[in-house]
Amino acid sequence: MYPADLVAPMQRDLTDHGFEPLNTADSVKEVLDTKEGTVLVVVNSVCGCAAANARPGAKLALQNGKTPDKATTVFAGVDKDAVDTARMYMLPYPPSSPSIALFKDGKLVHFIERHQIEGRMAEHIAENLKMAFDQHC
Repeated sequence: MYPADLVAPMQRDLTDHGFEPLNTADSVKEVLDTKEGTVLVVVNSVCGCAAANARPGAKLALQNGKTPDKATTVFAGVDKDAVDTARMYMLPYPPSSPSIALFKDGKLVHFIERHQIEGRMAEHIAENLKMAFDQHC
């Protein structure tokens, strides 16, 4: 587990832009058990591809005309129970951090794994998410 002061700026990188932090298993369940609407979940991470690609891409995507009803984040290596619970909803995909999931009416409809984030520009990730938003939101 990472120290809170180390990850605080990485968490704020999303929460300062409207992403709701989900820090407990119960908070994840409360949001993802909702059977109406759309929810974006960013599995945040301390790695470089989260900083350079995933977080900027997710923030850029929210500038789209259509966006999810709710944008949320869990932090791998920090909030273990929240991340483990979120990953249960992301099955059949294996654990991946960073990663980005879109849920509609309680069902996973779009998922971007780490291998689709590493080495890709934030703009490409944003475009991928915008297409999913246009289709599902």
